[in-house]
Amino acid sequence: MHPPEEIVAKLLGRPYDALDERTQKVARHIAERKHIARNLAADPGKPPTRGQRAADAVASFGGSWTFVGLFGSAMVVWVGLNGMLLMTRGSTFDPYPYILLNLFLSMLAAIQAPIVLMSQNRQAEKDRISAEHDYEVNLKAELEIMLLHDKIDQLRQKQWTELLALQQQQLTLLAGLIDRPPR
Repeated sequence: MHPPEEIVAKLLGRPYDALDERTQKVARHIAERKHIARNLAADPGKPPTRGQRAADAVASFGGSWTFVGLFGSAMVVWVGLNGMLLMTRGSTFDPYPYILLNLFLSMLAAIQAPIVLMSQNRQAEKDRISAEHDYEVNLKAELEIMLLHDKIDQLRQKQWTELLALQQQQLTLLAGLIDRPPR
């Protein structure tokens, strides 16, 4: 087992202390033959708060076709009801250009936008953690491959040395056979 400083110097050509914390962590894992793979979806860390779960639910529903369909239907009903009241009574509860509807839509947008942004921020944090983990796993895989290349190169060099020694023995035996008088 090699110390992480030696592995880093050999594979990356840089001193261990010059590396960032994640790269040092990966070097330590390689030196200790530890695995760093884990399922981040099953291990999210701390559980989300009630507000975070609510923000995720609002963002999920607000970005669905169900929401779009319900929203469109509510607007058609609003305009249709106003039109029907105008034809039957001659007045409406929200005359054209539908200022009350506009107010409700603005309030909905004012509430929904920050909630969706909260959910997106949480998702971005999850994505950042996942990307950092992917970087560590990829770096470890790359370093392991480099170690395997070194081992294969050492084995090949050893085999070449043994092959050359065997070939030298064969040449010596052949030279002895050539120099021996025929019978």
